[in-house]
Amino acid sequence: MTTDTKLAFAHPEERAEASAGGDPRDRISLRDHVVEADIGAFQKERGHKQRLRFNVVVEVRPAPAPLDDDVDRILSYDRITEAIAAELAEERLNLLETLAERLAERILAEPQAMRAFIRIEKLDVGPYALGVEIVRSRAEVPLRAEGEAVHPLVVYFDNATAQAPDLAARLDVLLSRGVPVVFCVGLPDFPRPVTGHKPTQRRIDLLAIEQNAWALAARDPRCVVVASRTEIDWAVKRGRSVVWAPSKIVLDAVDGPKATDPVALALWLAEELAAESLLVHGPVSLPAGSRVQVERG
Repeated sequence: MTTDTKLAFAHPEERAEASAGGDPRDRISLRDHVVEADIGAFQKERGHKQRLRFNVVVEVRPAPAPLDDDVDRILSYDRITEAIAAELAEERLNLLETLAERLAERILAEPQAMRAFIRIEKLDVGPYALGVEIVRSRAEVPLRAEGEAVHPLVVYFDNATAQAPDLAARLDVLLSRGVPVVFCVGLPDFPRPVTGHKPTQRRIDLLAIEQNAWALAARDPRCVVVASRTEIDWAVKRGRSVVWAPSKIVLDAVDGPKATDPVALALWLAEELAAESLLVHGPVSLPAGSRVQVERG
């Protein structure tokens, strides 16, 4: 077995040691950390937790002063396990590659961290382990723009409002408030399949809401349909208006809403986005006990 092949299957600590430069850094490592998570791109993986094994090595800059046996002067091992837990709690992911990238970015945000070797393996897919391994350095991590938080306005349209002749004028008023707006819609008026099976009915209902979102988009070019949190964040930061297609974010959420009541979904999104308020149009019940202001339009 060649040296390259041996290193390909070696522990990340051996990879780190083999690739160290002339001025090697200190290293800390986490070995064989196993947690359960709902992750995977295939439908059969959804709703079923599986074991993931993490092996992480972090190269750190030497301490600039004596440690004095003080844990606050080092990059604690707990910071690595906390980073893993935080990324798994952020949202449901399809790919180990995505999880590894986000974990590396979180670890390299620590002041002492300079390079991270991360291996993540699925342990329950068969009589073997499947995984990914990445190496990222501080120089490769994109800088995050600093600035004030943006609090969008989330607006719920019932069908009568979305189909009203004065829709364009309503949009003019809402967009004139000077904050980005995220529009949400309800279920369409036409019948949809009824399965009598909660998981599949949930999917059908979410897709029906998305059909309504596209119907709204057809009525005004300012109503751009988006499906991912990344698209929403991008639009909000740039002051754009969008229409929310809920399936992806709801199904990927670790602790997301289980029901598909459209107003409840709009409220949940408003809370997730730290919206300034939820503005509800139409004769629907306003939810109580929310963390954002709810008002009727």
